[in-house]
Amino acid sequence: MQDFLLNHYLWIKGFHIAAVIFWMAGMLYLPRLFVYHHRAIPGGELEEALLIQERNLLKIIINPSMIAVWLLAALMMFANPSLFTAGWFHVKLMLVIILSGIHGFYVSSQKKFARGERPRSEKFWRIMNEGPAILVLILAPLAIVKPF
Repeated sequence: MQDFLLNHYLWIKGFHIAAVIFWMAGMLYLPRLFVYHHRAIPGGELEEALLIQERNLLKIIINPSMIAVWLLAALMMFANPSLFTAGWFHVKLMLVIILSGIHGFYVSSQKKFARGERPRSEKFWRIMNEGPAILVLILAPLAIVKPF
């Protein structure tokens, strides 16, 4: 099995990168929807539309792509165990775990919005919109340059 994965490593890596792109697109868009949600009139048409968009974004794009990122990463780690000895990989893994935690926070926040709550402030969600972007600006060069 390991030989098969190693022979197809670049394909796995390519699909991993594609999944990361989808995950990050959703992770950057969802907090923007939360900003708009704060402005929406409770029970109004806009709020109903935003609730549908938020739920669909999570269920159709963000959640499946995060699962794909982790599964494809596991396949790459199995195919190439030397990743575990690289310092850059440990930093990258820690940052992806943090990003996954942010994902979980977004999921719980969406559930609060669905219950009619307004978790945090509009300003908070504007700031949170930048979190995943900053992490990706660190993660991508780590994965490409492998500086240490």
